[in-house]
Amino acid sequence: MAVKRVDPKEAADLLALGWSYVDVRSIPEYEQGHPSGAYNVPLMHAQPGRGMVANPDFAAVMSGRFGLDDKLVVGCRSGARSSRAADQLAAAGYTNVVDMRGGFLGEMDPAGQVTCAGWQPRGLPVSREPAAGRSYQDLRAKKS
Repeated sequence: MAVKRVDPKEAADLLALGWSYVDVRSIPEYEQGHPSGAYNVPLMHAQPGRGMVANPDFAAVMSGRFGLDDKLVVGCRSGARSSRAADQLAAAGYTNVVDMRGGFLGEMDPAGQVTCAGWQPRGLPVSREPAAGRSYQDLRAKKS
């Protein structure tokens, strides 16, 4: 089953209804700013000299915090990682997952033109500090 994609405004509306936002960007990206109240579970980690590498604990950290029926909005920087993460979660049995188009900064076409403005450019609520228990370090400590 294909994962539904929503734009940042639709994602904000879902969050207002009690959905959880999972930011799958790396820890440094998340710390530079994220949707207020977001959980950070990186799909990939930034490794000096190696670029981005898969997070081997992604599935375990997700299952340690979220149930298969929890309502999740998944987002990243521009939409590519969140699309992969949402597909992985759906394949693992999560039933209420949506992928946020545009990510935090915006989705661009190959020519560099914005095709979907992201969370931050739309002026939606942003934080630089994680809410209690929502940083990757906190979530990883509780993984199953």
